[in-house]
This record gives sequence, structure tokens and C-alpha cells, in this order.
Amino acid sequence: MKQKTGIKQWAGLALVLCSTAAFAAGGTKPADPAQTKWKDECGSCHVAYPPQLLTAPDWQRLMGTMDKHFGANAALDPKDAKDILTYLQSHAGSGARHSANSLRISDTQWFTRAHHELPGGIWVNAAVKSRSNCTACHINAERGDWSERGVRLPGSQRKNDN
Repeated sequence: MKQKTGIKQWAGLALVLCSTAAFAAGGTKPADPAQTKWKDECGSCHVAYPPQLLTAPDWQRLMGTMDKHFGANAALDPKDAKDILTYLQSHAGSGARHSANSLRISDTQWFTRAHHELPGGIWVNAAVKSRSNCTACHINAERGDWSERGVRLPGSQRKNDN
């Protein structure tokens, strides 16, 4: 029974992630201005990580330190920062599995569990370099497709080809 519940939770999260990113990428639902700012501002340096991957308090802490954003000054116009924070918090994940003291999505329980079967050396592969480089394996991430069928590990065609 636990396995079925887990599958339903993963399927639900996948649906939310894909639909949020699809809307941000110009899907059928018109994007609100804050969503567009999130995609434009965050996506200008890295993939615009879906808001569900961190909790509302984590997004608050992260957005409060944009002048020191993982070693870079990514400070935003105060109004844009407020609008983006409101969007992130209104679509944030909940619970310990979506929280990390480091504020790194790759340090959340969710990320660790979702990527547990990957070979250890994948994170230092020259094509990947970092756990934050989602697009190295999730080839359609920028279009909002985080499904396993869109995963290509460097050196192989698909994650499940091994």
C-alpha cells in the first residue's frame, strides 16, 4: 500500500511540475505577470526551478539573499523581487522533503530520493558538472518536461538503457 501511495504522490508532483512549467513556457493558460517575471529573471541564468521544489519559508530566505546568490550578485529590482517571491511562495512545496538548510534544491529529500539510482560519478561528469545543472540530463526541462522519458544521461541514450 505504501508503494501505491508513493506512486500517486510522485505522479501528482510530476503533473504539477509539468503543468506549472508548461504554463510558464506559454501553455494554454495565460501566465500571470509574476510568473513571467520568475521565468524571465530566474531563467536568464539557469533553468527556472519549479516553485514546488522548495517550501515558502525557503523561498523567502533565498530571495532575501539574492545579492549573495550562491556566490553571485543576482539582486533584482525590489518590485520584481517581491512579485517573484509572491509567485514562488504561492506555488511552493510543503513539508520537510522540499526543504533544505542550504537552500539548494539538490539538497532536499525529494531530490535525493528522485535521483538515488544514478551512478555516483554522474555529478562530476564533464557534461554535468553539478547537481544543479538539470538541463544536462533533463533535455526538455526548459520547456517544463521533467519526465523520465526526457532524461538522457551523458554517454547513453536514456536513463533506462543501462
